[in-house]
Amino acid sequence: MTIRGLYYHPQGQSLPIVVVSHGFMANYQTTKTYAKWFAARGYAAFCFDFNGGGLMSKSDGKTTQMTIFTEEKDLKTVVTYARSLPETDSSSVTLMGCSQGGVVSALAAADLQEQVKRLILFYPALCIPDDARAGTMLHAKFDPKNIPETFSCGPMKLGREYAASVQNLDLMAEIQRYAGKVLIVHGTADQVVHYHYSEQAQAAYQNAELKLIPMGQHGFSPKHDKIALEYVEQFLQE
Repeated sequence: MTIRGLYYHPQGQSLPIVVVSHGFMANYQTTKTYAKWFAARGYAAFCFDFNGGGLMSKSDGKTTQMTIFTEEKDLKTVVTYARSLPETDSSSVTLMGCSQGGVVSALAAADLQEQVKRLILFYPALCIPDDARAGTMLHAKFDPKNIPETFSCGPMKLGREYAASVQNLDLMAEIQRYAGKVLIVHGTADQVVHYHYSEQAQAAYQNAELKLIPMGQHGFSPKHDKIALEYVEQFLQE
């Protein structure tokens, strides 16, 4: 399958890399402002659509074939591509992910280890395994002991494996294998993913800082986005 996205970068060589991953049912249009923000600060910045990642995805694949693990594979593919370019610094890779893209980025960082210099998570959807075990994933409801072959989550149809593949997953144990620097930014008014999941992640990581944005929701408003990016600016300078 073909992964499609956008690449923003300044002129120059040995550019540090950042790969930004979108959330559930979204696409690169929701993350390209972040890629542009990084490019303006000297990064080779990539945003892309996961295969089967959403109804408006420009990449290949079906939503019924997508899981967080297929998305992790997609992200690793983009990282490999980014590191192969002559103008990039393959030793300086930052992963940034929003919501489900945050979970995918965290899993990829745990596998890639020292290949990832920094990890940035905006309102990561670390609730996904718990939701699958409960049979309530966003707008979808199902019997967790008898998951149907396909089920609908709003306008998006998912396959059985999306839920089944994470029911036995200890997500905190998996992501804490990453030993690099981590920044987590989460809103206290998030109605989709409670910020206590990010508190658990901060405790699980060896080197993580958590910034809570009062009244921030799932998907930051322009006001809260500005605050979040100020935290990212500080994090990058450390």
